[in-house]
Amino acid sequence: MLKQLSRLKRTQSTFIILFAILLGVSLVFFYAPSSDVNATIATANETVARIGDQEIKVSELEAIKEQYTRIPQGQTYLAQLGGNRGLLDGLVSQRVIAAQAVQLGLGVSDAELAEKLRQQFSDAAGNFIGAERYRRRVGDVGRYEAEQRAALAAAKVQEFVTAGVQISPQQVEEDWKRANTKFELVYVPVVADKLATRLQPSDADIQAFYDKNKSDFAITTPQKKIRYVFINQEKAGANLNFSDEELRAEYERLPAANKQAGVRLQQIVLKIARPDLDDQVRNKALDLIRQARGTNNDDKVSEERFAELARGNSEDPATARNGGALANILRRNPNAKPDDALQSLLQLEPGQISEPKKIGNAYYVFRRGESVPKSFEDAKQELLVSLRNRRAYAAAAQLATRATERLKETKNVEQVARELAAEANMTPAEMIRETDYIKPGDDVQDIGSSPQFEEAVAPLNNTGDVGERVGIRGGFAIPLLIDVRPPRTPELAEVRDQVVKRTQEEQARAQLEARANELAANAESAADLRARAAALGLEAADEKDYTLGSPLGSAGTSAASDAAIFALAPGQVTRTPIKIGDQYVVVAVAARTDADLTEFAKQRDTLTRQALQSAQSQVFGDYITAARRRMEEAGDIKIYDDVLARLAADEPMSPLISPATGGFPAPGGTQDLP
Repeated sequence: MLKQLSRLKRTQSTFIILFAILLGVSLVFFYAPSSDVNATIATANETVARIGDQEIKVSELEAIKEQYTRIPQGQTYLAQLGGNRGLLDGLVSQRVIAAQAVQLGLGVSDAELAEKLRQQFSDAAGNFIGAERYRRRVGDVGRYEAEQRAALAAAKVQEFVTAGVQISPQQVEEDWKRANTKFELVYVPVVADKLATRLQPSDADIQAFYDKNKSDFAITTPQKKIRYVFINQEKAGANLNFSDEELRAEYERLPAANKQAGVRLQQIVLKIARPDLDDQVRNKALDLIRQARGTNNDDKVSEERFAELARGNSEDPATARNGGALANILRRNPNAKPDDALQSLLQLEPGQISEPKKIGNAYYVFRRGESVPKSFEDAKQELLVSLRNRRAYAAAAQLATRATERLKETKNVEQVARELAAEANMTPAEMIRETDYIKPGDDVQDIGSSPQFEEAVAPLNNTGDVGERVGIRGGFAIPLLIDVRPPRTPELAEVRDQVVKRTQEEQARAQLEARANELAANAESAADLRARAAALGLEAADEKDYTLGSPLGSAGTSAASDAAIFALAPGQVTRTPIKIGDQYVVVAVAARTDADLTEFAKQRDTLTRQALQSAQSQVFGDYITAARRRMEEAGDIKIYDDVLARLAADEPMSPLISPATGGFPAPGGTQDLP
């Protein structure tokens, strides 16, 4: 093969690998070969799968995994692929494709393989790099060439299977329209829990539901009644005082970022007069950014340069006349959402400007100015609160430890409360609390749902048992068990609230479709839909710049919802509610911006080619899936699950490898991960 490579002449044709048939095809070329694998020699020789007369050994699986460990985010890729199971599925699919190539008579000649390898391993002048360099690059020559031969054969199979696939130009245009038409929607999810709150079941309905579902309300674990000493953290620290010296020492320990009061900002505001002008306004914002950065595309822009652009272009008169300067500084907000448009500006360096940020009905371009320092005096109140919270926690924790010791000695909550009330800065009555009969999972009065509290009371089984101190909302609790009820079926009166809620939910589910039909049939516009939803106790929601395929809030999306929305003109309401999953949705279109067909015309050829490739991939994927199913039914494919289990019992088991490619995503982003 190497001699043939040396003799072949270079051509201009380029072979495009339609899929990553083996991980080694990409990894061996870019990364130095390694023979280290995780499996032992005995395990490596085990057969993990058999396809016809071919075997897949553990060593092959481990070699692929080892290559992944040597690339950035390799472990993440492995997890997304599905670990051992996912990798093995890819290898099995490769063997199925190879079997189809043999069956169809689509073998690969030595000359074809040599031409492909020579193209891969050519120098700048187009000449083969030589046998020795080739060996160093690929490592195991026999294995590498077998992989390349398989890739070529698979490409032939795909070409054969998809030769007759065609795509309708009209369908390409229709798909473009559907993907690029934007809607302003008002929609109402018709869900049982919203309807349920408006229902008032009769006593007879409640009793009937309880009698029918009595076992659902059975209490299968003991219920415990707890009395506990409560130490309030805030009150325990209320009398703590701190000197300026202590506070100043806290200030000096602050990170540099926490010694900033905020940053100064300049802005350019460009308002969006109508939804169809959105792209035009954004493009203007981008043009202003280019002007600000100049021909050198400077990373930082002077305050004066930005001010000049703001005065001439910003549509916010109050800041435009001041060169876009905002009166207030931007302060760091630790509670802000990750996608907060303003907080993200703190990541810029002084002088840098942001990309256009759409906020409300306008695009904003910001310039981050200098930081404004926070002096000790400015920070003093925050430091006082922070220090008091820390010291109060320590004081409350220490007092709770003493309370635990005393309660274990006395078994008397009232006595312990009297003894420690002064130090806790509380009255004895404030320190004594008592729960209802509770079991794991219950909401506890004044505590809520607390796994920590449940853990603290779990070992308490006999009246008088005392638990360890436990952190709860607002402070610490030291629990004492005062009574236990055994498992039982409660009377209706005891669980009436739960039964009422369940009865409401059942009745609401029965009315769901009728209410959805009522809403859809009577709403005449988006505003009317909103009003009628409120009358039924339902909530309307809005979607701006909605495109088909996007979820309608928690309702999600479906082909039916896409079709119904696309058929609506502005002002229309779906006359039939859309069923998505287990709920109904009624949708009104407040505004609609149809796709720009002039833009489609510019991209027609590219879009048609992409649509054809997508259709071919689907056809080929279906073909290989069917071929694999036939081989499985014939017993020609055998997966040894016991071997997989021994390799990694805790690895993800869901295969995420596309049957259309039968391969693996190339590391580094050359192919989207499934």
